[in-house]
Amino acid sequence: MRIRCVGGIVHDGDGRLLLVRRGRPPGEGLWSIPGGRVEPGENDPEAVAREIKEETGLDVLVGALAGTVERPGPDGATYEIHDYTATVTGGTLRAGDDASDVRWAAPDDLRALPVTPGLLDALALWGLL
Repeated sequence: MRIRCVGGIVHDGDGRLLLVRRGRPPGEGLWSIPGGRVEPGENDPEAVAREIKEETGLDVLVGALAGTVERPGPDGATYEIHDYTATVTGGTLRAGDDASDVRWAAPDDLRALPVTPGLLDALALWGLL
């Protein structure tokens, strides 16, 4: 079974990346970009904007598809994750929904953080680090 998911790649004016610490499996306790499952009736941009709002409190304008990755899910499922760039348009930064923490991270800080497997490789491959 394939599960369609999205992620939002958001940088601030200083080039820092928006990260959430996952509060639940998969990846509980690890830092990643905000995202999650696409709900029935949603398109990818709607899902990206909703997930970012729920997890970080920020409103965004969703941009282009940056790339797609696949990750193993529960019971043999595969998460098909479509990651999009996005730009903050409003809101107040705060951890919410299934995020236990939220922060902006400078590129030099990313390698020192416990991040979800494959995140930094994918962002580097897509030219977004």
